[in-house]
Amino acid sequence: MAVRLRITLLFSLFAFFILGIVCGGIYYFSYQTRLQLIKERLKNRSITTARLLSQQEIFDKDVIRRIDSLTTISLQRKTVQAYDYQNDLIYAYSDVPGDSLAIKKNILDNARVDGIFYFQTDEKDAIAYHYTDQNARIVVVTAAEDVEGHRNLASLLKILLISLLAGIIFVLIAGYFFSRSLLRPLKKISEDAAEISAQNLTRRIKTGSTRDEWYQLADTLNELLNRLQESFELQRRFISNASHELSTPLTAISSQLEVSLQRERDASEYKKVMNSIYQDVQNMNKLTQTLLAFAKASGDKGGLEISLIRVDEIILRLPSEIARLNPAFSVKLQFDDLPEDETKLLVFGNETLLLTAVRNIVVNACKYSPDHVARVSLVIQKNDLVIRTIDEGPGIPPEKIKSIFQPFYRVEENSNTEGFGLGLSLAERIIRLHKGKISVRSEVGEGTTFDIYLPSADSLR
Repeated sequence: MAVRLRITLLFSLFAFFILGIVCGGIYYFSYQTRLQLIKERLKNRSITTARLLSQQEIFDKDVIRRIDSLTTISLQRKTVQAYDYQNDLIYAYSDVPGDSLAIKKNILDNARVDGIFYFQTDEKDAIAYHYTDQNARIVVVTAAEDVEGHRNLASLLKILLISLLAGIIFVLIAGYFFSRSLLRPLKKISEDAAEISAQNLTRRIKTGSTRDEWYQLADTLNELLNRLQESFELQRRFISNASHELSTPLTAISSQLEVSLQRERDASEYKKVMNSIYQDVQNMNKLTQTLLAFAKASGDKGGLEISLIRVDEIILRLPSEIARLNPAFSVKLQFDDLPEDETKLLVFGNETLLLTAVRNIVVNACKYSPDHVARVSLVIQKNDLVIRTIDEGPGIPPEKIKSIFQPFYRVEENSNTEGFGLGLSLAERIIRLHKGKISVRSEVGEGTTFDIYLPSADSLR
């Protein structure tokens, strides 16, 4: 079922419910008003008759019947019957000859207990009224048809039903146009989104000027498109740079092999070519391993083996890891004010990936420091464990700090330094995968500080 039709039906049902309550309430209160009015009129008639009967020395029964007959216009098919304390009929009057009431004993008893008792009999409203004074103790039963009241109620019911039916028709029509107007922005958003493709990601959905839910939806979709466009752009640059980095050694290998095969050479020349090719192959192998690690760090956290890891143990492994990679590099560790509770040093994560991320940042610091020394410390800040790496390198210009985590990006001043430009990007993705973040503070000519924030295991439980 279409959303417009569902909205129209729900809106109509809701309106029908409200109109039904209003019409039902009007009819109910009108019915109660009619009932109270007829009760009051029958009660007054009963009181009048009872008072007249109590003064029989002044008013005989024929006179009382003539008085009762004068009310035939207001009360039709009226019947009046009076009973003494022994339940004997002492007076009877009826507008229609032969019309009488079959009064049961319990009706008279209820009237004597409650003073007045209402009931219905033969389509008539009836009142049993108990009257007492010094001269009499009688129960007067008065019954009549409220023709005018029933006629008014029937007319009111007809008006209410017609109004309800007309109201529902009006609500259905109004609901249809209301739902169409309500969903028009959604249709526009759908049309705009349908025209956006991978080849046209620069286009955006019009949000309009009214900051309503449709504006929020369009704005959310635009933010999603921004992220998609950024991801496509990153992917395009990544593939382009990766292809370039891989094609360069392949081209060199091909060229060297082609040149060496053009003529016969001695063993030393072949050995020189093979050493050069071996270096190119080693570089390709390093790049391939880095790309594999990059792909793993860009994946879903659910596919990683997660366990509790002590951050200080990862840091203690850095000196040997860095020395193995390059004997010229060294790491100075500093641990100040570490908590006595060892559980405060635990984080949830993958040990191999975390070591790779921290190692990449430390290697980067060693690479650009004049003395090839990186200073690493561990700081506890509220719910985070902060691994701080400081170097005394040339620093990073402020306008380029945001770009250093992009794959294959290298600061122009450091373009001659060995590397592929993937280390920081890989580290940032690994840390982000562990719900952490990396902040950078740098001053040109004075050095750079990298802070790795990792949420403690206690804060994630």
